Amino acid sequence: MMIFLLLPVFAAADAGTPAMNAETGALVDRLQAFYEKANDFTADFKQDYTYKAFKRTLTSTGKVIYLRAEKGPQMRWDYEKPDPKSFVLAQDKVRFYDPAAQQLSIMPMSTDKLSASVSFLWGQGKLAAEFSIVKKDCAKCTGVLLELTPLRPDPRFKQVRLEVDPKTAQVLKSTVVDPDGSENAITFSNLKMNPGVKGDAFVITTPKGTVINDMTKAAGGAPAPAPAPRDGGV
Repeated sequence: MMIFLLLPVFAAADAGTPAMNAETGALVDRLQAFYEKANDFTADFKQDYTYKAFKRTLTSTGKVIYLRAEKGPQMRWDYEKPDPKSFVLAQDKVRFYDPAAQQLSIMPMSTDKLSASVSFLWGQGKLAAEFSIVKKDCAKCTGVLLELTPLRPDPRFKQVRLEVDPKTAQVLKSTVVDPDGSENAITFSNLKMNPGVKGDAFVITTPKGTVINDMTKAAGGAPAPAPAPRDGGV
């Protein structure tokens, strides 16, 4: 199960970025400014992952929180249905906790290398520098639909679509299109800007007997230790 935030999108900009029309450019500027003002936010989400090959959709729901911290952006996704799971991105690491399997996996991921399709959420990446952006007609959309095509083709994804509230400029829905045509759509609701999220909200507390798989040590060149039961916060 892949969520929008954790997609490994590393597209780079080519020279000669196509110019957007004035209306689309103004909306993109407002969109970026909206998230640049966010010190923290919370929201509910609904994820619909449609597998093109199998012609079926898996729906999940949960909550997401974000904090602009001194050590870098932190974001947490707590899936509630159909199966509880948690993803935390903080301090160049991703922590994935699966309570049913009693496993916590820790993997390296540098936020500096994420593309603007993700980093604009914490006011860093510039969408117009990495994507060709056009406004598309969408009769079923609640907001304005922006279609983002990477300036340099990436084998890991084909396109990003953002549905943006024309009044607030916040993202109502994000859809990432995989190379095979599968779509990962996340709809946001009940967004609260700057509610006062604290750093301890990103600590994953695991019960006794949880197996910890720390892949960051192996990635750094040191041998990865054998998984061992552990309890406490990570």
